Amino acid sequence: MRLHRLTVTAFGPFAGTQVVDFDALASGGLFLLRGATGAGKSSVLDAVCYALYGAVPGLRPRTRLRSDHAGAGVRTEVRLELTLGGRRLEVTRSPEQPRAKKRGSGDTVDKARTLLREWTGGDADGGWRAASTSHQEVGAEIQQLLGMSREQFCQVVLLPQGEFARFLHAGAPDRAELLGRLFDTARFGAVEDWLTERRQRTEKDCQAVLGEVGASLERLRQAAGRAADAVDPLPPVTTPAAATDGAALGWAAQLRAQAREELTVAHCRQQAVEQRRELAEQRAREVEVLADRQARHRRAVRRSGELAQQDGQQREALDRLERAQRAEAVLPLLRLRYRAAQAQQRCEQQERFHRAALPAAHAGADAEELTAAERHWREQLGGLRTLLSAERRFLAIERDRAGLERERDDDEAVRAEAEAWLTDEWPGQRQRAGAGLEQARAAAGRADRLDEQVAEARRRADAAEQAGTLRAGLAQAGERGLRQREDAEAAREGWLDLRERRLDGMAAELAERLADGAPCPVCGSAEHPAPAPAGPGRVTREQEQRAEQRYREAARAAEQTGEELRRLERDAAALAAVAGEGTPGELREAVQRLEAEQQRDRRTAAEGLRAQEELDRLEREHERRTAVSGQAAELVAARTARLEALATEQRELAAELARGRAGAASVAARVAELEPLADGLAAAAAAVREAAAGAETLARAEREALAAAEREGFTDAEQAGRAALPDPETARLRAGVQQYRDDLAQANAELTDPQLTAAAALAAADPAADRAVLAAAEAELRSAYAAVQAAGARCAELDRLSAGLAAELRRLAPLAADHRTVSDLAFLAAGTGTANALRMSLETYVLAARLEQVAEAAGARLKVMSQGRYSLAHNDARSRGAGRSGLGLSVLDAWTGQSRDTSTLSGGESFFASLALALGLADVVTDEAGGMPLDTLFIDEGFGSLDEDTLEDVLDELDRLRARDRAVGIVSHVADLRGRIPTQLEVRKGRGGSTLHQHGAG
Repeated sequence: MRLHRLTVTAFGPFAGTQVVDFDALASGGLFLLRGATGAGKSSVLDAVCYALYGAVPGLRPRTRLRSDHAGAGVRTEVRLELTLGGRRLEVTRSPEQPRAKKRGSGDTVDKARTLLREWTGGDADGGWRAASTSHQEVGAEIQQLLGMSREQFCQVVLLPQGEFARFLHAGAPDRAELLGRLFDTARFGAVEDWLTERRQRTEKDCQAVLGEVGASLERLRQAAGRAADAVDPLPPVTTPAAATDGAALGWAAQLRAQAREELTVAHCRQQAVEQRRELAEQRAREVEVLADRQARHRRAVRRSGELAQQDGQQREALDRLERAQRAEAVLPLLRLRYRAAQAQQRCEQQERFHRAALPAAHAGADAEELTAAERHWREQLGGLRTLLSAERRFLAIERDRAGLERERDDDEAVRAEAEAWLTDEWPGQRQRAGAGLEQARAAAGRADRLDEQVAEARRRADAAEQAGTLRAGLAQAGERGLRQREDAEAAREGWLDLRERRLDGMAAELAERLADGAPCPVCGSAEHPAPAPAGPGRVTREQEQRAEQRYREAARAAEQTGEELRRLERDAAALAAVAGEGTPGELREAVQRLEAEQQRDRRTAAEGLRAQEELDRLEREHERRTAVSGQAAELVAARTARLEALATEQRELAAELARGRAGAASVAARVAELEPLADGLAAAAAAVREAAAGAETLARAEREALAAAEREGFTDAEQAGRAALPDPETARLRAGVQQYRDDLAQANAELTDPQLTAAAALAAADPAADRAVLAAAEAELRSAYAAVQAAGARCAELDRLSAGLAAELRRLAPLAADHRTVSDLAFLAAGTGTANALRMSLETYVLAARLEQVAEAAGARLKVMSQGRYSLAHNDARSRGAGRSGLGLSVLDAWTGQSRDTSTLSGGESFFASLALALGLADVVTDEAGGMPLDTLFIDEGFGSLDEDTLEDVLDELDRLRARDRAVGIVSHVADLRGRIPTQLEVRKGRGGSTLHQHGAG
């Protein structure tokens, strides 16, 4: 991968469009990315990462990619031109960002956009060709060509020194976290988790079946009852091994055998009790039969005597039945005569009633005369009913006239009120509302004209106050800058003094590093006859480095304070130009005067809104009152005409109704008088006719009843009626006679039965004693039967439970074997089993192999950087206590021949060790990604901790990277690097945003 050109617009701290020509920066192989703190050095690297992956390193949100300095019409965009896998590509990305709507007011959101183009050559058909505009497709294409995820890219191409320094001194968990991200060993951790989850699941399955086995054993014990006490107890079953050793099945077999023995004993007892019960039942039946025959014979003798005493009563009952049978032929005619007499009596009563209600003129009239009188009055009623509707109309007109007169009076009052308002109140109210509206409009215009004056006055007052504040800060910043420059000069003199004293004692420092038999780094001799001794006041390398660090920090602080002082001076001058003449107090008083005047005008303008509302209300009220007056006048005229028409119609109806009333209060009252008279005449005529017909019917019925009584042998109809009997009495007498005959026949039959006669000759039987013996035998039989049923149910239940236990044990066996296998693998993969001597998990084992590769690659670089003294080695020694092993690192010191812990390295040694580790890790990750060559690398801060000689060694190693056609960018604040690395990309920050400047690039 080689970067060619980066273009950023409105991205991060860059307000406009900035271009980075990586081809020009890479011409020297090594270039420096520098700038003040917060200028945007990291934003250049963020732009590269965003162009490739659509996201920036770390956890920063995508919504903060847009520059706060950019104008509203400038769209945030990043374009990166690079070579990947021999293909020249251009990636353009724009994040989601707001913009002003093209139509109307407000903002809308532009969606994120991505464009991938590929260079196809310089011929006529060549040029940039669009490859894709899909976020997903572009991301997949870039990641496939790079072979690295975003996390790997940020670690391999953008080498973060601080993180690798922590990695160098970190423990196994922290190293595992970084290596896991880079080499994607999560699948091995997933295997560990899967085995653990599988072990827990198989254990849960085994425990579930084992619980069922225990429950089955408990159910077997409960089902066996007393039989369980006759066999040896079963030890508790708490493990799969204890459940599958055969003891449980043997114990269940013993329970079944004991239960079957109890069932055989119960069967034998039941058979013996059944024989005794059959004998008792036979004897009880025989005694019951004898006792029944003796009782029947006694009842027959007693009944025969009772029937002999009822003979006379039975003959009398037979005679009554015979006379009642003859009277049956006369009864229908007697009933007809009775009903005819009842009807005649009712008709006579109706006739007397209706005649009493008639006028005296009709008291003695016959039926024909009464009918003629009824017809006359019916004709009179027909004529009167035709006048009833006219009478109702007359009354309705009376009500309508009263209502219309009230409505006409109301409409006249409404019209008069509306006319009074339109004439007296409307002109004055309209004139007052119009004057208030004109006054408010004038005040609103004055308030609008004062807006610009108030804003300008406020801006001048604010600028004057801020300028005063800045001038106070200028004095403090000047004093602070003077002190910091003096401190920096003193620190520089102290550092140079210590450096000179250390150079004077360098021979003694080198002599301390000499070892017998080891070559001298100066002359190469293995003999050291007179090493230089250390003098008094010796200065160590660490003291010199600390003094230099104090000087660098003091110089940076002084430089920053100077920049702040210059910025404050520029800001104060700009604010003073805005404020102009006048003190801050005078300017603030002018603002207050203008604001007070503007507030008065705005209050007056607000009252104008109420005046406009009042004027609109008066206009609407004028329209309403005018309409109301017109409508009321129309209604008054219409109702007056209607009243005149109703009065004429009412006079015509009054004359017609006077003729029909005939002196009554009304036509309806006259109808009410005549209707009862006509109805009474009709009812009286009908009653007279019905009374005559009833008398004829009664005479005919009496003649027929007398003739029928004489034919049946009775002297008159009344004698036949007395001989008749009611149906219930007849049925009772016949039932009594038949019952007497049946009882007499049954008594005679039983008295002559030979079995009953023979039983009566024997001694009296006692069935109660034999029934008691039978009841005792049946109770004993039920007990024996219940015992057999219980024993049989116990055997069946034990068979069922034993079969279930066997099935559960068969199901448990493969689960237990699977659990043992999975447990052994899970503990081995997790590093907690006894078979894993180093307590190294599967993921740690894979990471250890990767770390070994990284240590080998980094050791070669570290050896060159340290002039052959140090190299890195992977350490998989077993950790103490419960810690895991496999991710250890140690430093091999060639001068002492001993391995040292990485925590013993000094600051500078830790830097170039971590740099070697980062470069070695980059090589291994690159190989892991398929060998994709990384021609552009960035190395973050950390060079300030190196002395001059070590810095030269590190730069030499970086030159070796350049020799392999790599471009290496160093991100650093170290001032010495500016003179050593001529090719530079400088980031300058300002109030309007940061800018990029390239120096020394070809």
